Amino acid sequence: MMFSVAANAAEAFAQTPAAATRGGFEQLLGSPMVLLVAMLAIFYFLLIRPQQKRQKEHNRMLADLQKGDTIFTVGGLRGRVTNLDETVVTMEVADKVRVKVNRTAVGGLVSKGDSAPEKEAGKDSNKES
Repeated sequence: MMFSVAANAAEAFAQTPAAATRGGFEQLLGSPMVLLVAMLAIFYFLLIRPQQKRQKEHNRMLADLQKGDTIFTVGGLRGRVTNLDETVVTMEVADKVRVKVNRTAVGGLVSKGDSAPEKEAGKDSNKES
């Protein structure tokens, strides 16, 4: 009998508003749904969003390509753009050596415009050797 009275008193104390609120908040933080949402938010801001930004920048760079730009491909070729098509870029990798590559194979832009100073610098270094 005395045990049931103590149990009823403990239940009454546990049902006070402060105790109920604290227990609910602790339950909410321990909820698997909240942890799942938090993990998805972390993945979005650390992995997905930066990749989307890089993809937008790469697409903008491909759209802004012009004749005379020096580019490199994902395969490692480096050359000057001589002709542009909707899906194909023709680049000159050496004198009178032209290579056609898909636009999707362009890895990045080395420099805008004519690359004549780069060629002259290469000739000057050959003379000094």
